[in-house]
Amino acid sequence: MAYHNPVLGGGGIHHVALKTKNWDASLAFYKGVLGFAEKITWAYPDGNRAGMFDTGGGAYLEIFENHVETPAPGGILFHLAIRATDVNAVTERVRAAGCKITVEPKDVTIQTTNGTGPVPVRLSFFEGPNGEIWELFQNELT
Repeated sequence: MAYHNPVLGGGGIHHVALKTKNWDASLAFYKGVLGFAEKITWAYPDGNRAGMFDTGGGAYLEIFENHVETPAPGGILFHLAIRATDVNAVTERVRAAGCKITVEPKDVTIQTTNGTGPVPVRLSFFEGPNGEIWELFQNELT
């Protein structure tokens, strides 16, 4: 039986986010080789693209295209995201534990480019105790 996290309201890893300089090669690998399914994709004004790809079992890989940024020495891992049913409450709990909030809770609407339609989400970001970047992610579609 799956564990129900009482702090997050269910919880679980929602997505892991990676950066790529080669969008097409990344999609060919993750969709074609590993069988991930495209859930939503979107574009930025600078022409870079991003998307969430279902890995199976309810977890996603999020890919951000960036043609100019060189990955940090630690690799291409961008952030880790966990599902939360109340981003505000969990953000306050994290703040009380002394973690740095890097993005306060906010509502964002992802304007998809794959015909899914607008996807409203509530999110916040914080630095974990080892400097890792975490996102609290709340939505109904993914």
